[in-house]
Parts: sequence; C-alpha cells; structure tokens
Amino acid sequence: MISLSENAATKVLELIETRPSPTQGLRVGVRGGGCSGFTYFLEFAEAANQGDRELDSHGVTLFVDPKSYLYLMGTEVDFV
Repeated sequence: MISLSENAATKVLELIETRPSPTQGLRVGVRGGGCSGFTYFLEFAEAANQGDRELDSHGVTLFVDPKSYLYLMGTEVDFV
C-alpha cells in the first residue's frame, strides 16, 4: 500500500481547500527520466484515470497508475 503520514495528509487537505479547480485527490507516480531512470511526482488530480488504483490515506484519495504502483508499494509520503 502507498500512504501519507498524518502531517502530509493534513497539508494536502489544506492545499486542496485553496485550489480554484475541483480536486478529488493526489496523483502519485513515477515517470521515466532522470539519472536513475525514474523521477517521482505528486500532483493534484481532478479525477481518476482509467486503470488507476484509488487508495485512501487519512482522508486523502491517492490515485496511482498500475505501473507506478509496482514501484511505490510500501511507500509512505511525509511532510516536514
């Protein structure tokens, strides 16, 4: 499972409230590129894409595509 720490979830919920466009959650994933072969990304999502896994973490919906899910299983995102 992929999750947010309580601090990260609180911050994401605060940011979602201030966004001008409707936001359903946070997209988490990996993309090709960078020196190590992958780059990680977090971005606000207005809706799920086809095939996305939808996970709930402390009240935040996380959207993860199937390929990224394989690389991110067991990851916890924190905010300091």
